[in-house]
Amino acid sequence: MKNVSRLLLAVAGAFVFAGAHAADTATEVQRDTNQQERIEQGLQNGSLTTKEAGRLEQDESRVDRTEANAERNGNLSAGEKARIQRDQNQVSQAINRDETNGAHGNPDSASSKRMQADVARNINQDQRIENGVKSGALTNRETGKLERGQAHDDHLEARAARNGHVGTGEQRHIQMAENHQSNKIWNKKHNDVVR
Repeated sequence: MKNVSRLLLAVAGAFVFAGAHAADTATEVQRDTNQQERIEQGLQNGSLTTKEAGRLEQDESRVDRTEANAERNGNLSAGEKARIQRDQNQVSQAINRDETNGAHGNPDSASSKRMQADVARNINQDQRIENGVKSGALTNRETGKLERGQAHDDHLEARAARNGHVGTGEQRHIQMAENHQSNKIWNKKHNDVVR
């Protein structure tokens, strides 16, 4: 009877441990979504220029790579979580700084509209990943792989906006990468691997 009790306690502990790690991962992905929403709002209200949004996307790319590396083994350690939070805090400060630096973008320009659309797609993809983590359809390891894809898309957006203008060809290239990432999210959420 003692062995059965110990086994049940071990199994229950494993579920609590997995749930705690999933909650940590969901929190980090939620923060990604929030920061992307702030960038999009800045573009829409003109408090961010396309060039500034591009620099912020490069910062977001770094955070996504850090998350991907942390989730590579399926676990998020306290040190990794602290590093991710520190990086996200730095991006948050950069967003605040760029929104209040006096530079103004034209939210109605074609370039800004393209960047707004790309950032909106990031928000959507981050939300899909977050929902997959919360529902248990995505493991931490799968989430890490998807975060690497998000980092790639953010990097493409940053590179396109580096000169302050996102052209139609650049956006087409970004959209192709985002479509590929969208398929990866769907496939990972609908495979038979669960948390």
